[in-house]
Amino acid sequence: MIPYSILIVDDDDKLNSLLRSYFEREKFIVYTASDGVQALSILRQHEPQIMLLDLMMPAMDGFDVCRRVRQFSDIPIVFLTAKDDETDRLVGLNIGADDYVTKPFNANELIARVYVLLRRARGEVIQNLSRYTVRDLVIDKEQFTVLRKGSPVLLTPTEFNILEVLTTSPDRVFSRMQLMERAQGGYGFEGYERTIDTHMKNLRKKLEPDPTHPQYILTVYGIGYKFAGGSDEKM
Repeated sequence: MIPYSILIVDDDDKLNSLLRSYFEREKFIVYTASDGVQALSILRQHEPQIMLLDLMMPAMDGFDVCRRVRQFSDIPIVFLTAKDDETDRLVGLNIGADDYVTKPFNANELIARVYVLLRRARGEVIQNLSRYTVRDLVIDKEQFTVLRKGSPVLLTPTEFNILEVLTTSPDRVFSRMQLMERAQGGYGFEGYERTIDTHMKNLRKKLEPDPTHPQYILTVYGIGYKFAGGSDEKM
């Protein structure tokens, strides 16, 4: 699995080091910057996947950095600030920030928010592609084909549509009704959603090395199904 990468921007060196340790434990590639100029340089050079951005910094504050970033990048941005001011929050979101976390913050909550934004960004990218890779599956939406480790997997139209719904939002849990509605173009009927179980059984037979111990399509008991996330790439 290709690791995520994150840029942490804060003029507090101790906080930078602390945040680095949190995300390195999560197996992220971590870049840090102590000011806006350095942050913009790292962003252009390394193209990290998400940025934590302190609001109150000398010379160039977080608002200015965000405005400049949005001129060339759609990277998810999370503001970190000691100011719990509704006006600042609205300004930040209006100029292009994706989330706003007030200091002091809970580390686990911050990490969870980062993962949510990364999954959302990944899903948006995939949905705009005609051909993409998720783990060792190559899915071509124009040709309606699926390759697993280079070998073709023959799917019915419904199976293909269900797989596409799951893989464009890896790790997101879908109920049976949601899968029925999305796979059938908005026509899900209560009482028929259990047919999803049959489709899942067939998908597992075709995709999983061992269908009794699935690695791709996982059951979330009491809710529905999800596709176990992994790296994805543009094709």
